[in-house]
Amino acid sequence: MTQTRVALVTGAARGIGAGIANRLAADGLDLALVDLTAEACAGTADEVRALGRRAVTIGADVSDRESVFAATARALDELGRLDVVVNNAGVALVGPVTDVTPEALERLWRINVNGVLWGIQAAADAFRRQASGSDETVVRKIINASSIAGHDGFPMLGPYSATKFAVRALTQASARELAADQITVNAYCPGVVGTDMWVEIDQAFADLTGAAVGETYDKFVGGIALGRAQTPADVAAYVSYLASADSDYMTGQAGLIDGGLVFR
Repeated sequence: MTQTRVALVTGAARGIGAGIANRLAADGLDLALVDLTAEACAGTADEVRALGRRAVTIGADVSDRESVFAATARALDELGRLDVVVNNAGVALVGPVTDVTPEALERLWRINVNGVLWGIQAAADAFRRQASGSDETVVRKIINASSIAGHDGFPMLGPYSATKFAVRALTQASARELAADQITVNAYCPGVVGTDMWVEIDQAFADLTGAAVGETYDKFVGGIALGRAQTPADVAAYVSYLASADSDYMTGQAGLIDGGLVFR
């Protein structure tokens, strides 16, 4: 009897993370939903359960290695297995590179880079332990959040871009190191998504440059070839592919899913 696959998603309380969780539930996976508090994921959990899947909510700080490992262990314990880990949690930082403070840079790096690294480590540990002594042949998936800013360094987003470039590097190196364990590692690179993060980015641009609220968002959207901002569901559709058996022969890649804003 084929067992139900299980995915863990960080930053699952809202935005892209919630969209990914819902899509994977629709694909038939059970979900471990991780955010700073378990309570923050309650709404996403309700949506997952309404789709007929199991959901467990877990509070964890992705910048803390022990917290990430504990979250992964709990997911494995409560849901019985773990097949996909989506390291989605992240934050933005807007401002000139000349104004970045040590404190702001450290917070950004701890969440966006360290958090992905700890997620890769915890996933690899859980995947290897499941494979040990098992005759089950399965490719397990680590999926990391990068960005269009991980392909181009955008003005006023320099340190943020640096973290997303770093995620691409971690994705490539981990893909090479973990391939022998039948673990693939890929990343997704969204563009302008109509979520709370982009509301915050737009407001920060307004505060720093004097632009009207909404002007920066509209400017970026105006450069998208397909003519609209993307939704969490757009991103989740690509993550669905990366989480599926259809991508078993793909690893080390960081695909752009941005409607045609950055071209490579």
